Amino acid sequence: MTAVTRFDPFAELNALQRKFFGDDWPTPMKAVTIPTTDVFTKDDKELVVEAHLPNFKQEDIDVHVDNDALVIQAERHEREEDKSKKYVVRESSSSFYRRIALPDRADGESISAHLENGILRVSVPLAQLPEPKRIQIQTDLDKKTK
Repeated sequence: MTAVTRFDPFAELNALQRKFFGDDWPTPMKAVTIPTTDVFTKDDKELVVEAHLPNFKQEDIDVHVDNDALVIQAERHEREEDKSKKYVVRESSSSFYRRIALPDRADGESISAHLENGILRVSVPLAQLPEPKRIQIQTDLDKKTK
């Protein structure tokens, strides 16, 4: 009796992937953490942006407004020199960039930012929305009484 084997056109590619990255190849990527950013409104009076930036210092972070957008960028470089080890210089860097469109009623002149425990909190005050204007509805009877 002949056994039927299903042809897999990607079997060779999968084998190469396992060879280079191991059986669970996405695991090396799990070590990479991508900073999260939370954007929300508070009581419809301010827009709050919280960027989780662990290991970044205040001098590594830049917050500014550019063309009606809030721009947060951070860059950190580490450099280690050790003559007793086999390497002369070991360098690493991390960077972060977010561009968030600001609503029309954002007060770009009163934006504040605060960094605490690796969380950058940017507060953007929002102008109060105008109250809706009620329109009086008239009827034909209203016209006759005038």
